[in-house]
Amino acid sequence: MQTTLLALVLAALLAGCGGSKSACSSPSKSAIASALKGAPPQIASLHAQANQLIGGSKSDFQGRLAKLRGTPVVVNKWASWCGPCRGEFPVFQKADLQLGKKVAFLGLDAQDNDGDARKFLGCLPVTYPSYRDPDLKISSSIQAGIAFPTTIFFDRNGKVAYAHPGPYKTANDLIADIKRYAR
Repeated sequence: MQTTLLALVLAALLAGCGGSKSACSSPSKSAIASALKGAPPQIASLHAQANQLIGGSKSDFQGRLAKLRGTPVVVNKWASWCGPCRGEFPVFQKADLQLGKKVAFLGLDAQDNDGDARKFLGCLPVTYPSYRDPDLKISSSIQAGIAFPTTIFFDRNGKVAYAHPGPYKTANDLIADIKRYAR
């Protein structure tokens, strides 16, 4: 009986974390181009790598953050197997279109399979790149903790201003935190 109960609890937990599938969605190319036109060069360089899964080390990621100094940065740690991560991707799509000329967005794909991550990004594309973080070395260096998803806000000086564990339900909630912490 205990084995059966344990198996049911485990199945429920796995379903809650990976079983949820958001419908594929993406803003139109013209809406993206219009919203992001005129972004400063350091942010435009992120848009040029839209939806790419980038390899690299912790020092590569930190080098990117250093190049973005002077600009607020929002880093979203996600994984394709994480249901709440899937649910919040449309929120990041909307927030980036509204603030993507003033705020730099970066993804951090942690503990994930590259093929699944690319398939997920094909379904829910974003206008910024995601760094691979299979061993959580980048995550731990920016205080991203163990929760999936986690969003880290950096101020213009490159300092962590706030870490938000868990998903954002609405673009308005995310935008409010960006205005509060990433300045």
